[in-house]
Amino acid sequence: MMLRRGFILFLPRLVGLLVVACCSVSIVYMLACTPKGDNQQLALPRVHSPTAKEGYEAILQEREEQHHNYIISLKKQIAQLKTELQGRSEQLRNVQDQYPDPLDIRLDHSNPEKAQSNLLAFLRSQVDKAEVHSGIKLSTEYAAMPFDSFTLQKVYQLETGLTRHPEEKPVRKDKRDELIEVIELAVGSLNNPEGDSNAKHRVYTASDFIEGIYRTEKDKGTLYELTFKGDTKHQFKKIVLFRPFGPVMKVKNENVNVADTLINVIVPLSKRASKFRQFMQNFREMGIQQDGRIHLTVVYFGKEQMDEVKSILENTSKSANFKNFTFIQLNEEFSRGKGLDIGARFWKGNNVVLFFCDVDIYFTAEFLNSCRLNTQPGKKVFYPVLFSQYNPSIIYGHHDSIPSLEQQLIIKKETGFWRDFGFGMTCQYRSDFINIGGFDLDIKGWGGEDVHLYRKYLHSNLIVIRTPVRGLFHLWHEKQCLDELTPEQYKMCMQSKAMNEASHGQLGMLVFKQEIESHLHRQKLSGKKT
Repeated sequence: MMLRRGFILFLPRLVGLLVVACCSVSIVYMLACTPKGDNQQLALPRVHSPTAKEGYEAILQEREEQHHNYIISLKKQIAQLKTELQGRSEQLRNVQDQYPDPLDIRLDHSNPEKAQSNLLAFLRSQVDKAEVHSGIKLSTEYAAMPFDSFTLQKVYQLETGLTRHPEEKPVRKDKRDELIEVIELAVGSLNNPEGDSNAKHRVYTASDFIEGIYRTEKDKGTLYELTFKGDTKHQFKKIVLFRPFGPVMKVKNENVNVADTLINVIVPLSKRASKFRQFMQNFREMGIQQDGRIHLTVVYFGKEQMDEVKSILENTSKSANFKNFTFIQLNEEFSRGKGLDIGARFWKGNNVVLFFCDVDIYFTAEFLNSCRLNTQPGKKVFYPVLFSQYNPSIIYGHHDSIPSLEQQLIIKKETGFWRDFGFGMTCQYRSDFINIGGFDLDIKGWGGEDVHLYRKYLHSNLIVIRTPVRGLFHLWHEKQCLDELTPEQYKMCMQSKAMNEASHGQLGMLVFKQEIESHLHRQKLSGKKT
């Protein structure tokens, strides 16, 4: 592929060279035909000399021969350049035939042999481009691509997030099937070695597999290196496999119009009027002013602070001329799942996108469009991974003051984390939510209801879109884990509480705060002595 690109870059240079050569010929010819200055003129015979006529004829003939020979020489050079250009073009065509561009590969059923040949050539080129036979120069240590390792039972991985473990059994079916297939292929290769088929060979099984490493280059493929027991204690068998990625194929090209797609934001709430006021500021700016295709449903439990919440809603309605909201009041104990379920079923209009939201969430107008684009009735539901904010008083404790909320919403390692263990914020069409059976209404209080709904979707034929999004934030608040929670709910609540406070490094600084202060004090004293 690099050779082909080289020829493509060289062709315009060669054409330019031909143009320059032709211009040079013209200039030289004009200079050669221009009479020379007085000091450089040849000595000509005098006019009245008896040999004047013969002298002029001899000089003219000599000049004509010089020009003729020069023109012949230039024609030869031009012919050579044309021949070289033709040869380069032929080489380029051969390279293109041997290594076709991924975007030019077409599985033409009218010529299956050529299509198969092109595809095989491309797959072989993927192996040549990947870091298999030799290393490549990298700019920094962070550009190195590490391997994960695996055995028959476990995978040892670097990228764990907050839900995966450094050592774990492959939970995802595609990852299990991938590694099982690789081990089986390696065993088959060991039992069918190239060469003498009549020779006796040891029969290998999966139990002979010791360990393997693998890594994926996203644009080329996955490299596997597997180690098996050899014939003796200090002998091993090593198999290297590569799963090349095929060419990119266009699957769909469609226009998506979300101009008339309404989102019903459903918020279950009990008390927390100050948080609701903050939420409504965000809702007004992003939902009403910037987006404008939105409805708000608030399901309120109990009566405490209810008047204040209703007042906030009414003030927003008047100031923003916003009428698309519903307030539902329930005189019972708070249940997030029940509140969302009642809010979803209360809607009587056309099929609508439901965004299940909490009062401590901040979203952008761009996220609302992501919500629309990643949902499709009967086809797709959207489970975004939001960015969860750490405790600002810890993050900005060394600052003179805590920045404004908008300035805090930065996606960085020091400011928060991807909440990949949370499934509460989700977008789906109302028809899909009703058809799946809604929430488990037996779950009371905090936590658990969102995971049950998520599992229902996973067990269905709907596509679940799970991805981090840059426009959805969980704002930090002190979490209270009530005694009324079940042991499992209480454990989940405490884990969430610990995760929310600060990063590993920041918590470490708090743990060793006294030791750090003692060190600084000693340094200060030693400085005074000197």
